[in-house]
Amino acid sequence: MRREAKKYLLDIQRAATLALEFVTGRTLADYEATPMLRAAVERQCEIMGEALAKLARVDEAVATRIHEHRRIIAFRNILIHGYAEVDHRLVWDVVTTKVPTLHADVTSLMSED
Repeated sequence: MRREAKKYLLDIQRAATLALEFVTGRTLADYEATPMLRAAVERQCEIMGEALAKLARVDEAVATRIHEHRRIIAFRNILIHGYAEVDHRLVWDVVTTKVPTLHADVTSLMSED
């Protein structure tokens, strides 16, 4: 695996770890009521999506091994370009149900090399 690809995987792993830490022990109601929590989680989702988009450019074969990689990139675009209309329930659902799989995929890929 190319060094640049490893860097993007590490960025994704770090952002996923942080997002999961931020929501651990929290509820959707906590998330909706706490602007700083929402901003922190959204930022980590943006980083995951951007790093995955860059990974896809430098090593498409690695990127395709990540579940729903295109949807993750699309979600980043929604957060960035549709910032005024972010659905907090959707972000919460993504972080609590999809990010654990992303984290596992990336951790597995990093352990291979």
